Amino acid sequence: MHHSAPITRRKSKRIYVGNVPVGGLAPIAVQSMTNTQTTDVSATVRQIKELERVGVDIVRVSVPTMEAAEAFKLIKQQLTLPLVADIHFDYRIALKVAEYGVDCLRINPGNIGNKRRIRSVVDCARDKNIPIRIGVNAGSLERKLLEKYGAPTPEALLESAMRHVDILDQLNFDAFKVSVKASDVFLAIQSYRLLASRIDQPLHLGITEAGGVRSGAVKSAIGLGILLSEGIGDTLRISLAADPVEEVKVGFDILKSLRIRERGINFIACPTCARQEFDVISTVNMLEQRLEDVVTPMNVSIIGCVVNGPGEALIATIGVTGGYKKSGFYEDGVRRRERFDNERMIDQLEAKIRAKSAMLESHNRIAINLIDK
Repeated sequence: MHHSAPITRRKSKRIYVGNVPVGGLAPIAVQSMTNTQTTDVSATVRQIKELERVGVDIVRVSVPTMEAAEAFKLIKQQLTLPLVADIHFDYRIALKVAEYGVDCLRINPGNIGNKRRIRSVVDCARDKNIPIRIGVNAGSLERKLLEKYGAPTPEALLESAMRHVDILDQLNFDAFKVSVKASDVFLAIQSYRLLASRIDQPLHLGITEAGGVRSGAVKSAIGLGILLSEGIGDTLRISLAADPVEEVKVGFDILKSLRIRERGINFIACPTCARQEFDVISTVNMLEQRLEDVVTPMNVSIIGCVVNGPGEALIATIGVTGGYKKSGFYEDGVRRRERFDNERMIDQLEAKIRAKSAMLESHNRIAINLIDK
């Protein structure tokens, strides 16, 4: 295994979104958001179940109308996963979804009107143990702040966030998390750094409107990677113009690459060259698709030749080294006598990985039972 100094995380207050702990050094939660019409209950439930399959911890659902709030009630009844309701301006929708069992309200207190309305939402959240997420976005900064700062700046985003934080502080409500998202990587990084030094609530990270699958993943990896490596961040969402399932996969890939949180298979594959003895690219792509449901953390090394193959295979859970017609197979760093037929390698590898996953999971269960006793 590779070793490096662990990241020292910023100590934050802990809140709970449903049964998921956020902050207080809990595992960094991966969040996504549905892009179905909330009023289409079956499509929304189906999408949330797909997100659950790839490991999402928390899902946000947009609730723009009372009709959507009624749909939310039916969605919530069919799921156990924590759900956040995304609400803008209308405090009555917040009260309605709170009644229907929402696990977190994403609502900016300063934007929902007079003090009586704000207090009614905060009292309801306190009464039902529902946390609030304050979400500041560079694209929708208050006009007064834009006039004051001339443009969205880190200081402007911080001032906007603190305006909402102060309202909750005055009402003695501290079960909240905050985000200061921007589509510009440097603006987001600087805003989060400022906020991290000002409050001890959990921070929800994101680069907003990051872009399509590739460019959005790159921007998010750079922005969030820098913040996470500085110990900043308690939950994250990758914003992609794509299937939300991709957001969750990229989120876990970022956490995995920083060795912050392990989930599922970490594929190590060569970029391929003329030395490769089998089609590495299609092998990795096919295995990634087939093994999405495997949650056991493991490194699988797929290298097309014997130059770098053995070295990588020695430090992987399962490794393959390309050879003519048949390729070498390694398990737990030990070369096995068995060889893989290059024509049938994908099926053989899938079987080995699934068997290894089952074995590791049963060992984990035994260890947990022993600890519990």
